[in-house]
Amino acid sequence: MSVEKHKEGGIATLLDSFLKCKKQLYMMLGFIVRPDEIEDIVQETFVLSYTASRSQEIKHPRAFMMKVARNIAIDSIRRHEHRHSFSLDDADEAELLSEINVELQCQSDEHFLMFCRAVSQLPKNCRRVFILKKVYGLSQQEISSQLGISSSTVEKHVIKGLSLVVRHMHKHGYEQERKSLRAAKVSGND
Repeated sequence: MSVEKHKEGGIATLLDSFLKCKKQLYMMLGFIVRPDEIEDIVQETFVLSYTASRSQEIKHPRAFMMKVARNIAIDSIRRHEHRHSFSLDDADEAELLSEINVELQCQSDEHFLMFCRAVSQLPKNCRRVFILKKVYGLSQQEISSQLGISSSTVEKHVIKGLSLVVRHMHKHGYEQERKSLRAAKVSGND
């Protein structure tokens, strides 16, 4: 018997065995996996069995397919449990992180809004210099040139602006900004 005829005979035997034990596969899988997974596992069982039969002789096709189906079902359960436990653990952590991020974003937005209000209340020239220095990061010389004022006037406006912003933020309960702005004041002189 040639290899081709053996393969053809093996495939026919495999298909015949599959059709005969299909009901048993359904019943066995019904005890292992959810009903909506059974059909896919049965089909995958045949495909894997067929693939195996092309490279090896399967002496007991029914037993082979039952074992393949059982292994696929167990793998499916493991994947499902892993996804389920993974998603529950991560969902709790992700939800907590999301809440923290939302809270931090709200605090940040609130702080920024308070900072903007404080800056908007600065006298016009002081506000202009303060924004150019602290928001746009221009040097005292650049601000001096752009606004046509002396470098010492720029420095005085920046100091006055910082002082007024810090006072406003502190008045509204933002102690951290006061510390941050003090640090900016110390490092802000060029």
